[in-house]
Amino acid sequence: MSLVSKPGFLLVAQREFRWLFRDRVALLLIFGVPLFAFIVLTTVFSHPVIRGLGVTVVDEDKSDASRALMEYVAASPSLHIVDRAGTLSTAVRDIRSGKAISAIYVPPDFERDLKAERRPQIVGFYNQQFLTPSGIASSGLNDALSAAAAVAAPAKRSAPAPASIGTMTGETIALVNPQKNYAQFLLRALLPTIIHVVITLTAGYSVGSEFRRRDARAWLESAGGDPVVALVGKLAPLFGIFVLIMLAEPFVLEGALEIPFRGDVPLMIAAGCLLIIAYLSLGALLQLLVRDLATGLGLAGLIASPAFGYAGVGFPTIGMNTFAQVWSSILPLRWYMVVLLGQAARGLPVSDSAVPFAALAGLAVLFAVLALLRMASLTRSGWFATPRPAEPGDSDPVPRGIGGAFAAEWRRVLGTRSAFSLLFLAPLVYGIYYPQPYLNQILRKLPIAVVDNDLSDLSRQIVETLDASGALSVVVRARTLAEARAAIDRGGAFAAVDIPPGTERDVLKGITAHIPIYADATYLFVYRSTASGVATAIGALTSDLVSRGARSDGSLVKAKLASMSPGDVLLQPIYNPVGGYASYVVPAAFILILQQTLLIGSAMLTRGAVAKGGGAFAGVLGRGAAHLTIYLPAVALYLIVLPRIYGFSTLGHLPQLFALAGVFLLATSFMGQAVGAWFTRPENATILLLATSLPQFFMAGFAWPREAIPDIALAFGRLFPADSAIDGIVRINQLGASLWEVAHDWLGLWCLAVGYFVLAVISAFAIQRGQRHAKG
Repeated sequence: MSLVSKPGFLLVAQREFRWLFRDRVALLLIFGVPLFAFIVLTTVFSHPVIRGLGVTVVDEDKSDASRALMEYVAASPSLHIVDRAGTLSTAVRDIRSGKAISAIYVPPDFERDLKAERRPQIVGFYNQQFLTPSGIASSGLNDALSAAAAVAAPAKRSAPAPASIGTMTGETIALVNPQKNYAQFLLRALLPTIIHVVITLTAGYSVGSEFRRRDARAWLESAGGDPVVALVGKLAPLFGIFVLIMLAEPFVLEGALEIPFRGDVPLMIAAGCLLIIAYLSLGALLQLLVRDLATGLGLAGLIASPAFGYAGVGFPTIGMNTFAQVWSSILPLRWYMVVLLGQAARGLPVSDSAVPFAALAGLAVLFAVLALLRMASLTRSGWFATPRPAEPGDSDPVPRGIGGAFAAEWRRVLGTRSAFSLLFLAPLVYGIYYPQPYLNQILRKLPIAVVDNDLSDLSRQIVETLDASGALSVVVRARTLAEARAAIDRGGAFAAVDIPPGTERDVLKGITAHIPIYADATYLFVYRSTASGVATAIGALTSDLVSRGARSDGSLVKAKLASMSPGDVLLQPIYNPVGGYASYVVPAAFILILQQTLLIGSAMLTRGAVAKGGGAFAGVLGRGAAHLTIYLPAVALYLIVLPRIYGFSTLGHLPQLFALAGVFLLATSFMGQAVGAWFTRPENATILLLATSLPQFFMAGFAWPREAIPDIALAFGRLFPADSAIDGIVRINQLGASLWEVAHDWLGLWCLAVGYFVLAVISAFAIQRGQRHAKG
């Protein structure tokens, strides 16, 4: 007997609680997916310091000096020499195949030129297609090669006379996250992102399941006919559950992972509650608008899944195009992230988080009101009182052979709205929608503050040089460092350059002047961009000072440079040379989008196809062939058309590209069929597979290098076809690698295709056998 029998809020909430704890899919989504994401991400980022990045050495001097230099490089913790006897062509192959991310070229006569004080040039190449590891590799190369060149210089060389003009060097100091810990930064941002996807899908699943699988009329009757009570009572249990999950997250981060929280706890609890309300309302609103569970879940995934990019965590909103900035402003996650990072990482005063908190509150109220208005509109129109039509049956004949299964799958895709939307429309929409936040590629005119304590002609020249830089804009001229720090905390600047007293005097005396750069490392991509921009501007001004009064290529300049450094270290990025963020992240994300949409679509359709009958072997193969032909246009769109529209590198040979992509599609189709045969309802595939997209991206070794990922996480990631496909296809298309240079990826995809084909056949056979026994 029910504990509550009177219609109203409590009866609706009790009804929802009973359903939640009886529905295995709901339980898996609410508790299983966040737990899975937490385990995966904490495992992936368990080695927060990236070490052992591969380097190929091309030593054409083979002298004692060059060997000593290489030994010094080998001692660098961030680098690992993988090939010492290579040529330049060997180095290129190593970089394209993934064996190394960088290479060092030591020219002939290096030792002779070093002894003659001719500043021989050492070139370090690094693959900038992979931005995160390339940044670590370039920094390691610069530090190791510069120090090694100084050590390799002949000890008997007489001490140089002081240069007539001194130099300037920037010293970067991280204000927040001083260890520049990628794991601390990413985990704090990624876990709420995944939870907000789960919140949206769960709300959609709870509301949308009433339309066919449950009884929408009984739902409204349990609320006494009041639409507001019905919707609030349904979402209230979910709100309580997700509040507990959100409260548990910071305890785990701060307690188990020792990621500190510096902000105001009540404010963050309130912000978390608003985030939950906003996305519960959004998930419900989408279902009430389309009144179809599968379609509503697809729309929820389309809005929520790419929200990490629009939230400004990876690529800041200041660098986005107009569309991305406008769209991100109506996403509650963006404002929650501003409050979270401001409080948790920076420890800002509550007043400094007032604006993003107000925006978050306004969006939560807006989505809640829209959902309630839509619920009331459907109630007034009598929609809840109208009997729902029965699920349409499949009247097609039993498919015979591979050709029959192929044709039946095509009919099923074209005749099912949710499948057609997922397999045909979603790749097109995602191809346009997903890249928008990143299309400006690089950050320009980042605002910085300057504290000029020298007030000299040289200090004014430094400020003018910084402001004239394409990467920086001096927007705050502070009197004290405290004033500059306040500007950074308010978001008015990303770094502060402190010009100390006596800078001009030291330079005129021939002394090196040290200029501190206080940069905010809350957002690591912004931190690297500002620090690099300031260092480049100061370096350019220093070179101008050194060459003043002499030809830039003359002997006087060379003598001055030789007195400063015995070797000339040139760092040369190859592949994605400008460091474009879209060129880095979008090609890999496209492969993951192809996998997730095809995986969900294949799994969604498989149970109905298997239940229809036909041979298990022929059915799996025929459906796989159908999925291959359906998705080849999407592959062409993502690998040929859109990269050229967006200006990405496309160096690959098309036959080799499609040879690898075809195996990837088959492996994904067979995996979807192997999993989907066990889903009793088609929408379960969307619910459980969609929320795993972000953890998969970080397991693939693209955004986070494989050298820093534990073996167990790498092994688990290889179970998904996108892992090998991202590595292989990006290397072929963006780096110009041959199929044989990525043979390990191609072989891995063939193994997955065969393995999942066998599992899909076994699954289909088992389900059909169970149905025969049930009928018998």
